[in-house]
Amino acid sequence: MSIDSLVALVRTIPDFPKPGIQFRDVTTLLADGAGFAELVERMAAIARPLDPDLFVGIEARGFILGAALSQALGKGFVPVRKAGKLPGRTVGIDYVLEYGTDRLELHEGQVPEGTRVILVDDLIATGGTAIAAAQLLREQGAAVLMALFAVDLPDLGGMAALEAEGVAAQAIIVFDGD
Repeated sequence: MSIDSLVALVRTIPDFPKPGIQFRDVTTLLADGAGFAELVERMAAIARPLDPDLFVGIEARGFILGAALSQALGKGFVPVRKAGKLPGRTVGIDYVLEYGTDRLELHEGQVPEGTRVILVDDLIATGGTAIAAAQLLREQGAAVLMALFAVDLPDLGGMAALEAEGVAAQAIIVFDGD
């Protein structure tokens, strides 16, 4: 399956969550068995040579892709969640969003010092959440090998912001423009 075929499986929803935004919805790609398999294989081909110990998925669609990559490469998976969602003792990081603040957490001790991780999410826009997740992982002593995304919106600068923080980043699909 070609990249163009994968792009065609991503639904664009105009004016969501606010007027002027072109929301790139990967759930339509995930619902297509062949498309989902192709996306995971392309992501696994990037991750495989890095030989991570764990994949770390950002809530919520990062859970889907991170778990699929973990299964494909026989590695563990750890979720990074919004505040208050994990039942055990957590470590977390507060970060700034466009319209306020948020918090990401993971279970204390779940990513031991020296663990080699690949951070996974469905889409990178401005990069704030991914940068916060990478910082949280680094604070735990993890080596963040890279951040891997299904979709990049380069005009919003997230990939460049991640790389400026010293995190290599790559995406399978790129949507230029709005």
